[in-house]
Formats: sequence, structure tokens, C-alpha cells
Amino acid sequence: MKTINRTVGGVFREVGQAAAQIGRAFTRALSRMSWPALLASCIMMALLLTILPLALTLFAIFLLLKIAIALIAGHHASKHVHENKEH
Repeated sequence: MKTINRTVGGVFREVGQAAAQIGRAFTRALSRMSWPALLASCIMMALLLTILPLALTLFAIFLLLKIAIALIAGHHASKHVHENKEH
């Protein structure tokens, strides 16, 4: 009977083989690219690695800021409603 449980070493070996295969495919693709295509791909990769994280970070900051402002405004509005009921 074949076991379905693999050892940790077997999993790491499989991951290493997959990474090596991806690396070989990447080097083959790079060696076949022309210089202008290589330059364009490097520029696109640089833009993705710098601008995309910046945009996501700014989005998260402004979203948290919006939530904080809404919570503060809601707290003040409920406070004013409560004060008006007392008078």
C-alpha cells in the first residue's frame, strides 16, 4: 500500500526541483529576449515593484483614516444627540 504522507525532506526536495525548473525556464527566456525587450521588461518590473506597493500602502492608510474619521464623527454625533435629550 502506498502512503500518502510525505516526509518534510521530500517536500523540500520537490520544492527545490520546482524552483530549479522555474529558474531554468527564466534563464532561457532571458537569453532569448532582445535588448529592447529586456529593457522594457526591466522597466515594467521596476514599476510594479515600486509603484504597486506604494499604491496599496496609500490605499490602506486612507481607508484606515476614513474609518477613524467616521468613528470619531459618529461618536460626536451620538454625544450631541444624547446631550439634546437631557435638556
